[in-house]
Amino acid sequence: MTAPTTPTAAHSMAQSLAHPAADVPPGFVPFPAGGNFMHINGPLYLLHQGEVVKFGMRVQERHINPMGNLHGGMMASFCDMLLPLSVHYQDAALAQRFLPTISLQIDYLAPSPLGCWLEGTAQLLRATRSMVFAQGLVTADGVPCARASGVFKLGPQRPQESTAP
Repeated sequence: MTAPTTPTAAHSMAQSLAHPAADVPPGFVPFPAGGNFMHINGPLYLLHQGEVVKFGMRVQERHINPMGNLHGGMMASFCDMLLPLSVHYQDAALAQRFLPTISLQIDYLAPSPLGCWLEGTAQLLRATRSMVFAQGLVTADGVPCARASGVFKLGPQRPQESTAP
């Protein structure tokens, strides 16, 4: 007679990767932003509760490098969404403005392994008549894995069909 088996961490991770929405932390909802690029490379999730604004995603097989960690280019894409989208929630005057990237700096602090929950927060540092400055921190399962700062052009109003805060 064999002992009953319990799901292993690998089995749970495989299920999460097969059904990423099933393993999203409480409070996060799908965030359809970034056009076709993020539709293909996401999904991106948002947690917005009062002053708290967080963006997240589950690292899936298609996001990783040959070492099984989030590809640096995907981290850059995540940060390039995190910073301006967070600004939209922090300043009503900027909420409907397109914020194209002028400069994006990323410090890669630690790997983000396959299956981990990537979560980022960002702060608006300053907005001028033509530019926005922001910084953020990204964690992988709670461990700081990237620090980002960026400068964004104050662009035109976003199209009406864009997701608004």
